[in-house]
Amino acid sequence: MPNLVNRLVIKELQSELGKAEGMVIVGFGGLTVKESEALRNALAKKGATLSLVRNSLARLVLAERGFEVTPDMLAGNTAIAYGDAEAAIHASKMLQTAEVKKANKVQIRGGVLEGKLLNAKDAIALADVPDRKTLNGKLVSLLVSGPRSLAMLLSAVPSAEARLLQARADQLEKSGGAAPAS
Repeated sequence: MPNLVNRLVIKELQSELGKAEGMVIVGFGGLTVKESEALRNALAKKGATLSLVRNSLARLVLAERGFEVTPDMLAGNTAIAYGDAEAAIHASKMLQTAEVKKANKVQIRGGVLEGKLLNAKDAIALADVPDRKTLNGKLVSLLVSGPRSLAMLLSAVPSAEARLLQARADQLEKSGGAAPAS
């Protein structure tokens, strides 16, 4: 039976991680307090919360949600960045930036997105997913392209006819205005 402190921590983790749509599980070593706070603040701006977790307690809470994590996913110093699905994607992007990778102090070990457990490779691939605004722009572009093409096609015939008539009028004007006899 876990002691009182562990029960309180488990209850807090259940509350926070239970309502999270997405999580990125990271291992880190050697982060200074200043670097850790900078990372937390940057993640918070995008809606993600970064919490240090005890591996055994995180394993219990994730198991309650139906996720059987591998031993290497929760080993050593572990933190979980969590929030809604978009916050998890932003967290993965932020943890894959050049300056974070250059320091080599933070490694993505896995994640959860909308009820599915992700391995490290899949969690890293989240960084390549475009944000909501970009996806909305692409969707609007796709929706508009069909009607735009149809409008261009329908206007092509009258505009081609108008250009033909204008070319004929210009030709007649150059030749002195006399229409050729048929």
